[in-house]
Amino acid sequence: MNLSDLGFTKELTEFLQKADFSGFTTGRVIREDRERYLVATGDQEYEAEITGNLRFSAASRADFPAVGDWVTMVIYEQDLALIQRILPRKSILERQAVGKPGEKQIISTNVDYAFIMQSIDNNFNINRLERYLSICYSSNIEPVLIISKIDKATGKEVKDSIELLRKRDNRVNYFLLSNLTGEGLDQINAFIQKGKTYCVMGSSGVGKSTLINNLLKKEILKTREISRSTNKGRHATEHRELFVLDNGAILIDNPGMRELGMTDNIEGIRNTFQEIFNLTLRCKFPDCRHIDEKGCAVIEALQNGTIDKDSLDNFRKVLKEQKRFQISLAEKRRKDRQFGKMVKEILKEKKKNKF
Repeated sequence: MNLSDLGFTKELTEFLQKADFSGFTTGRVIREDRERYLVATGDQEYEAEITGNLRFSAASRADFPAVGDWVTMVIYEQDLALIQRILPRKSILERQAVGKPGEKQIISTNVDYAFIMQSIDNNFNINRLERYLSICYSSNIEPVLIISKIDKATGKEVKDSIELLRKRDNRVNYFLLSNLTGEGLDQINAFIQKGKTYCVMGSSGVGKSTLINNLLKKEILKTREISRSTNKGRHATEHRELFVLDNGAILIDNPGMRELGMTDNIEGIRNTFQEIFNLTLRCKFPDCRHIDEKGCAVIEALQNGTIDKDSLDNFRKVLKEQKRFQISLAEKRRKDRQFGKMVKEILKEKKKNKF
């Protein structure tokens, strides 16, 4: 195995040729667990940490390496390395950091396709799907829905779910899957391509780990059953990890996510709610809230049945959440500037008192 087997691109080759990275080794982060990384070069894997300089210069956790990143590093022992630099990212899959307003959390990087898994028995939810779509579109990642556990549903229930999906968004590709019977697995295998990077997203208990085990054709990831008391999934994956399949496709597993907070990227919302977003541009007033204003093109479309009420409600909710993130981000930056100014004043005062 070599770097190209891990997805190394022509663009990255050209970047390294232009920059001076002599003496450094290039690799891809294939596992992340509490700021400890496993980096693969194709023929070897290294346990790695970031340098103090990289940690100091990072403006936030989003500037730390993530699974999928290409990095340069210095090898100081047989299987130990220090990560010096993160190479330019083709795509960044991110969400608002849980419990940290105004901060982003990177899920994975350099992803081409995102498999969004929802189980048909108790997890299929179009509103949640639209959030996943917004996150994917904001990073130019192609989303693909996988409706799992179809063995637990009737033909009518499956058909109704597909009709609901098509009513809200008819652009999304989807697969029907049963990890139990294997139905749909051949279609997913035929879809994935050598050298492309795919990530698997979804709530806990929808079958992500089982799917990856089936695609790898071996038991690598732990799987857990749905909790009988809560009817919800429990985390089987505690960290992010990258795998290379037999056909050369690259797959990233992510822990189950119950919260999908929006960040400040408007493009994801624009693409997910394309029809509604285009209508907002035709409203009479530029500050229209699309609730009860006269001349609101969105309300008119809702009244004549052109758009779906549930989708509009979700659009409003997601937009409001994004605005809260932007306010939190602006406040955080203001405090950072104040802190920076205070540090400068202290250093200035110390320098003055020296003489």
